[in-house]
Amino acid sequence: MAVIGTDFLTLADLQKRFEKDKIAQVIEILNDTNEILEDVPWLECNDGTGHITTIRVGLPEPTWRKLNEGVLPKKSETMQVRDTTGMLEAYGECDVRLARLSKDENAFRLSEDVAQIEGMNQEFVSTLLYGDTRLTPERFFGLVPRFSTPSSDDAKSGYNILNGGGAGDDNTSVWLVGWGPRAVHGIYPEGTKAGLSMKNLGEQTKTLSDGSMLQVLRTHYEWDCGLSVKDWRYVVRIANIDVSNLGGSSAANLIHLMISASEMLPAGKSGVRPVFYCSRQVRTALRLQILDKSNVNLTWDTVAGKRVLAFDDIPVKRVDAITSAESLVSFS
Repeated sequence: MAVIGTDFLTLADLQKRFEKDKIAQVIEILNDTNEILEDVPWLECNDGTGHITTIRVGLPEPTWRKLNEGVLPKKSETMQVRDTTGMLEAYGECDVRLARLSKDENAFRLSEDVAQIEGMNQEFVSTLLYGDTRLTPERFFGLVPRFSTPSSDDAKSGYNILNGGGAGDDNTSVWLVGWGPRAVHGIYPEGTKAGLSMKNLGEQTKTLSDGSMLQVLRTHYEWDCGLSVKDWRYVVRIANIDVSNLGGSSAANLIHLMISASEMLPAGKSGVRPVFYCSRQVRTALRLQILDKSNVNLTWDTVAGKRVLAFDDIPVKRVDAITSAESLVSFS
């Protein structure tokens, strides 16, 4: 499989910078429980808890000059966008006596906190997809609200929304995201360790609902994170895919749509790594299409010892946070 552009830091890369911190184990667990975190590159914010991106929205027009005539200087048109981060927190607890009975107290505590970490992981991915700060200002702005209004204007992000032809209320999307510092990446506040922190609060007395008390070991987890879409051309959304009709005669032609999506990415892909993301149902439908030997677009590849489904050398990964109850995107 071709890997396009790996000159950015994922959470796994950032962990190497903080090896002496227990955060390294937490990052490893986050990666193990959701594949999308293997792909997201992370950059430090350039404006405190926010990240300002200057986007060029128009090019200067050159002039055909005549002899003895001048040329007026012209500037390109740009606009600035500020993406913000959200503060995700959780507390992990375990019974003091249970921890002391284990051979490795720290390992036991971390094993008990896996559920809290997984909850943070799922909440991050859900917000990366569906977060809308206009409705939930404490979160960050995700992909769906950025790509929710189709447009025929190729200067607007809505141009990169394709119609899967579905109807009703059981629709899903397939996303093609080009990850990279100049395309799409995660952000974390200035001066923090990738936005992640884990604080051992030690032994605490916990009052239970019946009034009884329990000695617990408590850990506080924090993850300050956000998303920056520096160049919207590196994101394509295939919307309105009818989940209940994936195998029907009028089902969306996923192969044709994914070919169209991949062709919409800019030609210059240096430093950008594209990945397809889909729900469990869609990925199952794609895997079944591998059985059709005439389908040469879908293949199985091995990357870092893992079997990876690929479409035209682009990884296709399952993301359970992509729902099958998305609002229908209107193309009228």
